[in-house]
Amino acid sequence: MEENCIIIDHVNQFYGRKQALKDVTLTIHQGMFGLLGRNGAGKTTLMKTLAALHEKKSGEISICGIPVENAKTVRSITGYLPQDFSMYPNMTVSESLDYLGVLSGMNSGLRKKRMDMLLKRVNLSEDRHKKVRALSGGMRRRLGIAQALLHDPKVLIVDEPTAGLDPEERIRFRNLLCEVAEERIVILSTHIVGDIEATCEDIAIMNEGRILWRGTVAELIGEAEGRVYTINVPKSSLSDIKKEYVVTGMLTQKDFVTIRLLSNGRPEPEGAAKAAPNVEDAYMYCLMRHGCDVKGGEL
Repeated sequence: MEENCIIIDHVNQFYGRKQALKDVTLTIHQGMFGLLGRNGAGKTTLMKTLAALHEKKSGEISICGIPVENAKTVRSITGYLPQDFSMYPNMTVSESLDYLGVLSGMNSGLRKKRMDMLLKRVNLSEDRHKKVRALSGGMRRRLGIAQALLHDPKVLIVDEPTAGLDPEERIRFRNLLCEVAEERIVILSTHIVGDIEATCEDIAIMNEGRILWRGTVAELIGEAEGRVYTINVPKSSLSDIKKEYVVTGMLTQKDFVTIRLLSNGRPEPEGAAKAAPNVEDAYMYCLMRHGCDVKGGEL
């Protein structure tokens, strides 16, 4: 049903003469959906277009049955946490949420009820009287989720939410997103493969404004089966191998390096053994087979 999904149909977007989105077509259902791609792939442009912050050039988008052109209504059912999220630094946590609730037209009783519930959910209840500027990066991101959920949206869009967070905060934040996704559509846009692997079943891979691939994590891994090899090589030969193959992992051991590489056939260096692919291998293989320049494993 359209009321429980986002439909994107042949959408194009331009910044001047540069085309940022190229014939993007996707259907996104309730739960966690991961949009994976390198920096500059067009993910943020797509997220802002879905949040009715950018106008598309052509194509059709409906958010839970509402055309994206109806921007006011779309924004009323959408929560958005941008990559460069910032709030009022001199306000306290409670003051900032209350102010945003006022801007959203929420009455005082509903604001207090939602604030108390959300601060507890994002584990900031004991920090409600702290100034926003005194919060850690992870705490600010959790506050960002609280503000995005304040008006109880049907759709939550988060853009690169864990960039710069330490491992503990990253895990906490991912777990929070998974909990939230039980009740609504959550779109996680990121270039961090581990975030997708830990939270999403359905994903799409984006590059240069196009959707390269759409499916489940298991299907993505399956496409890289038989294409991943491990091999021990001298350090002196590493640079030559990186020129020839896509290297997805390296472990240095004295004079040798154990590497993971991608190849459509058995690699030339002796001793190469097939390995089970992980999500990062599969993502790199997807880019490789679509003709993206990923020699040496650099993104």
